[in-house]
Amino acid sequence: MGKVLRIALAGNANVGKSTFFNQLTGLAQHVGNWPGKTVEKAEGTVRLDGYTVKLLDLPGTYSLSAYSEEELVAREYIAVERPDVVIDIVDATAFERNLYLTIHLIELGAPLVVALNFMDEAAKKGIEIDVKKLSKLLGVPVVPMVAASGKGVKEALVEAVKVATGEVKVKPLKIEYGKEVEDLVKRLEHEVSEKLPKSPYPARWIALKLLEKDEEVQRSVAKESQGEAILTLASLLAEELERLHGESSSVVIAAERYSLIGRITKEVQTIKAQPIITFSDKLDVLTSHRVYGYLVLIGVLAGVLTLVLTVGNYLGSLLEPILNLYLITGLEALMVEAAVLSPVKSIVLGLANGFTAGLVLVIPYIVPFYIALYLLEDAGYLPRAAFLMDSLMHKLGVHGKGFIPLILGYGCNVPACISCKIMETERERFILGFLVPLIPCAARTIVILTLVGKYIGIHIALLLYLFNLALVFAVGRMVNRLLPGEPVGLIMEVPPYRAPKPKVFLAKAAVRIKEFILIALPLLMVGSAVVELLATSGWLTVAEQLLHPPIKALFNLPKETIIPLVFGVLRKELAVAMLAEAAGTMNFIEVLTLKQMVVFTLLTMLYVPCVATIAALLHGYGARRTALIVATNLALGTTVGVAANLLLTVKPL
Repeated sequence: MGKVLRIALAGNANVGKSTFFNQLTGLAQHVGNWPGKTVEKAEGTVRLDGYTVKLLDLPGTYSLSAYSEEELVAREYIAVERPDVVIDIVDATAFERNLYLTIHLIELGAPLVVALNFMDEAAKKGIEIDVKKLSKLLGVPVVPMVAASGKGVKEALVEAVKVATGEVKVKPLKIEYGKEVEDLVKRLEHEVSEKLPKSPYPARWIALKLLEKDEEVQRSVAKESQGEAILTLASLLAEELERLHGESSSVVIAAERYSLIGRITKEVQTIKAQPIITFSDKLDVLTSHRVYGYLVLIGVLAGVLTLVLTVGNYLGSLLEPILNLYLITGLEALMVEAAVLSPVKSIVLGLANGFTAGLVLVIPYIVPFYIALYLLEDAGYLPRAAFLMDSLMHKLGVHGKGFIPLILGYGCNVPACISCKIMETERERFILGFLVPLIPCAARTIVILTLVGKYIGIHIALLLYLFNLALVFAVGRMVNRLLPGEPVGLIMEVPPYRAPKPKVFLAKAAVRIKEFILIALPLLMVGSAVVELLATSGWLTVAEQLLHPPIKALFNLPKETIIPLVFGVLRKELAVAMLAEAAGTMNFIEVLTLKQMVVFTLLTMLYVPCVATIAALLHGYGARRTALIVATNLALGTTVGVAANLLLTVKPL
């Protein structure tokens, strides 16, 4: 296999880190969580010149301070796990701001390669960066790059491998600050190196962090045998620094870093032309407008749903007769001819039916949805949607950034729950914990479009989405009033609009679709086989007899909906596939009235989050809070289901 090298990708949010990662790894990547954290962890493998490169995409951060879980994860991995090299991806259009993280990485002692991304956009804005001079000043290789088109991506990886193997020797910039700050740092650095010789972090870096009053570093040092002495000296020196400058010590050190960054920027960056108003600027004004912006937002959401329904219906109708004829009918004929035993026949047919249901009722809707979602993300629209929604989101107790997890929830509630960590306070994260599981994910979208959209009309499907938004708003208002505290203001970066690159957003969508095929499709097939076995053995009839009376009394639903509702807890897309299995047909109008379709859809949307979402909630909120969130969902689902049944009985569709 050759020698294995570990390379970590670091960078601010929206600098093209994921694009770089996807360009190199494609589908050969694994997405999970860091152990004990709610932060997403993406790993991939690349082979280059006889080396197996393990590529790890670190969370997007602006520094390596202890202000967020992402920053802690990134710095702990770099300092403790010690990757062979770190590729720092820098946005050339926001060069000065991005260098702040670069300086942090140099201070941490990371073996570094800098990849300057968006060089094409920088050139359009009249920004020129002297790459050779920057490399000389920083003492590390610097590679110009346009990650979206692949330009410079391989070159950056090759340079990183050369640094990792020692073929290229690096001598990073020795960072020194003004004399007053430097004297205090060196005094504390000497004390740290004497009393903490085995620390994985550089002594100077620890000294700087202690002067900045980094709580995580303070806790770590306090655990050491001589930690109290170091902390006492650090406190005295920080007070002296604050007395000399009249500012908090963290502000003083940050100002020193920015002063250094300013000097570097002045030497390597040239602005050749005044920026002109581009199409991107005009589009930004339109989509952020206080009136037109909302019309665009409504149009975008309606367009996505219409696209998903149109493509899904077309692909489903194309695949269904082919699979029924060549797979289901063919298998049945083969098993009759071979006189296969009934239990085996049930399992095989169940697996085949599950596979067919997945290809006909699920995948045709999943594919266009994820493509549309990541296209909007790649183009830069989602942060603008968050900006537009800031005022409304404040009424729910969170700021506009909270709209991003809600939007992600339309794709999948699991990453949406995980992304709640972008909120600054525990209160805001908890409010979103109630709201995200109520958002109809791609799986529940399948149920909405397959039943309501197909048999009743897209206008009624859109009404269900609007009702869902009203419900989310009502729950948010209620939770906001019950929880003490106030929402904080919105501070977030809005990247410029960029022409979406098919290779980029299709790669992201492919990763999510691959996850479904590898995880959900087998579950769907096994679930169908279990249902088929239960039906053959008679246990399905027993279960239906036990559960049907309350389901009938509350929601007036037929017995065929019981198993789908039960299996829907595993994954929501199983509900419609299990309905096809239990009903023995994919023409649902044969087993459900229009009213029952609406009631069943509302129940599936609201009654309980899927198992994966519950696991994500447990990880982020703990058992007690998760139980409260799930109980709220169950109560809402039951109440809405009963109300819909009564209302549609009085006023039918």
